[in-house]
Amino acid sequence: MFNAVNSPQLMGILNVTPDSFSDGGKFTGVAAAIAQAEKMIAEGADIIDVGGESTRPGSDPVAADEQIRRVVPVITAIRASYPQIQISIDTTLSQVASAAVVAGASIINDVSAGQGDPNMLAFAASAQVPIILMHMQGTPKTMQDQPHYDDVLADVIAALQQRIAEALAAGVLAKNIAIDPGIGFGKGKQDNIDLLAHLRSFVELGYPVLLGTSRKRFMGSICNVSEPAELVTATAVTTALGVMAGVQMFRVHDVKANRQAADVAWAIKQAQ
Repeated sequence: MFNAVNSPQLMGILNVTPDSFSDGGKFTGVAAAIAQAEKMIAEGADIIDVGGESTRPGSDPVAADEQIRRVVPVITAIRASYPQIQISIDTTLSQVASAAVVAGASIINDVSAGQGDPNMLAFAASAQVPIILMHMQGTPKTMQDQPHYDDVLADVIAALQQRIAEALAAGVLAKNIAIDPGIGFGKGKQDNIDLLAHLRSFVELGYPVLLGTSRKRFMGSICNVSEPAELVTATAVTTALGVMAGVQMFRVHDVKANRQAADVAWAIKQAQ
């Protein structure tokens, strides 16, 4: 189950891919990946999220065997060096999730919410592994091709409720489910802003909420910044807002800045 903690948790992003939108190619070697994991843990990451497939807009799927080749040595090494750290596997494929769990992963982070592989929810249930169900309109390949909603907040909540129901029906325990509104995944700029303005509505669904805004393009359009790595402060602002709204987990590239934002916001929230 997800840790029964009240204070916000940070999930450090570790993309062992050649083509992720912000850090693709930086951590494809095991040594480089482990060094980055060590850095994020030292800076305050509670979870290391290892992914072997880019989900940037327009990306193509990566076969299960290639994802496994990329992620398993990294997960194995992190688990050996940091037996207490939580490790999540960022994948939509049950075969990859299974190999990652054997290697030491303890959470499944599925951007398709179990729709990318008909066996994913059943695997999560049988393995009793917590799973994060994210909302996405379309697929990474198509999701930014003019996404449309009648009411983005209502539509995303309804879709997540449906995925929660499917997970429960497959045997996933309620305590092993978390949700993610999927900022930037099949959403326009205003859609993302509207969802961020109503994070409390997701928290009120009764499941832990993960927020992933790190270095997202829509913030660059607000700030007139084109380089994703320069959006650290913008990301930290959304982390602070999320903490105040009751969000429990934050998926970030830049752990140090977001750890500070989360901890200060949490101290203020505790004083309310």
